[in-house]
Amino acid sequence: MVILCILLAAACGLLGWWVWTQRRALRSAAEQLKELERTGSSARLRLAVPNRAAEELLQEVNALLEARRTDQAAWREQEKSLRRQISNVSHDLRTPLTSILGYLQLLEDPTLPEEERREYLAIIENRSKALQSLITSFYELSRLEGGEYPLEQVPVNLHASLSGLLAAFYNDFMDKGFDMTVELEEGLPPVLADEGAVLRVFTNLIRNALDHGQGRMEVRLYREGEQVVSLFRNETADLTAEDVPHVFDRFFTSDKMRTGRNTGLGLAIVKALAERMGCRVTAELRDGFFALYVFWRKVD
Repeated sequence: MVILCILLAAACGLLGWWVWTQRRALRSAAEQLKELERTGSSARLRLAVPNRAAEELLQEVNALLEARRTDQAAWREQEKSLRRQISNVSHDLRTPLTSILGYLQLLEDPTLPEEERREYLAIIENRSKALQSLITSFYELSRLEGGEYPLEQVPVNLHASLSGLLAAFYNDFMDKGFDMTVELEEGLPPVLADEGAVLRVFTNLIRNALDHGQGRMEVRLYREGEQVVSLFRNETADLTAEDVPHVFDRFFTSDKMRTGRNTGLGLAIVKALAERMGCRVTAELRDGFFALYVFWRKVD
């Protein structure tokens, strides 16, 4: 009987010690959690004493902490990107507005010669059109990213669309002194796309080349397997290899001083429109030539 009492007392003592150590380990884990919350550390919670059930619980807590850290990092990056975009939008709007206001002040001079007055009015008109185009681009991109830009997928003749635009921009290419090479393959199958969006994609690609290209320029339209490919390739001195992964980013521009030559929205709209039509867009920089490819889906 005495031995049984001793054994029961020992068992109770061991049980009490085990409960005490487990409570201490859980209290330590709780303190670790508070410290992680206070410092924002990326450390993981650990138990000082083995306990399978408690360790499984801590694994779940650690997983939740890691997910929370990931969400916080993504939120901080989005906030940083939003601030940068707001700054860029403000600058891009302010540049033409400042110019317009400056010339309006010059027009207030009653002694201004008529020839200069006409010249300033023409500049104001051009800056106003640039501002209108910029605001329209902001609006279009927001609608595209919000899924509010209606597209009608129909068979489209890319040869007719592109050849017509190239003819319309002929004088612009000549004024910039481009050495043009145009190869539009005949007999290409129609592609499944929205006709208005196709024209906008090609227009933005042409304007991008006019804004940033120089020297030689190549425009090609050809079939590659089950796809039709459009290629715009031009010499450039502005772009670097580090820039290429970002050319489709909103508000990206190789004009580091943001002098108003380019808003960085044109290629973002190209990518958004192409992807909405189920197409793929890629860019590369090789031997001083910047190339943009659009891979169109042919009609089955």
